[in-house]
Amino acid sequence: MTAVIPDSHRDLLAAPNHGVLTTLMPDGQPQSSLVWLDYDGAVVRVNTTRERQKGKNLLANSRATLLVIDRDDAGRFIEIRGEVEIVEEGALEHLNEITAQYTTRLYYGGIFPLEKQHRETRIICKLHPRKVNVDAIHS
Repeated sequence: MTAVIPDSHRDLLAAPNHGVLTTLMPDGQPQSSLVWLDYDGAVVRVNTTRERQKGKNLLANSRATLLVIDRDDAGRFIEIRGEVEIVEEGALEHLNEITAQYTTRLYYGGIFPLEKQHRETRIICKLHPRKVNVDAIHS
């Protein structure tokens, strides 16, 4: 069953707030990564690679939790738990779109070395909300 993102906190997913994506390592240990994100109205999207730890973890176990904290009010947050759908098509374009929201540079050649691009397989991680928690103060 899909959980609803409440109107009171939807703006946290539309603005360039940072998130913490938690996935599960093969031994069950949680692994957390600071991520950029966006929201398409149905799913929250994070961009990574098949080769990075969070990508490997999600390919093995699609369960994840994303915590997004308001950059202007650390007491305001949303936690989204769910299943991640991995999509390769359009991942590089998505990476460029999401990078533009957080910086003024391109990802490859601006943030990450251009020569390393061919060593990575970009993926979009679409988090389908199953459980949503928000802070009690702003809900």
